[in-house]
Amino acid sequence: MQNYPNPFNPVTTINYALPASAKVNLTIHNTLGQKVAELVSEYQNAGFYKVNWDASELSSGLYYYTLKAGHFVNSRKMLLIK
Repeated sequence: MQNYPNPFNPVTTINYALPASAKVNLTIHNTLGQKVAELVSEYQNAGFYKVNWDASELSSGLYYYTLKAGHFVNSRKMLLIK
């Protein structure tokens, strides 16, 4: 799912659902492809999850979050405005 709110300042929420148990990685990257945060890196059971991200130490700009769960991979854009 898309993060909310988007654009955000400085906290946003990322929601996702897992149809089956899997190893989950949720990472944030800047436009240069550099990883700026790793929010989740663990095995999770099927269900709905919510992760809050505080980007108060980062500069305004476009960021990407990538969710990897088993064979599923999805990336979305989010905009930090200060």
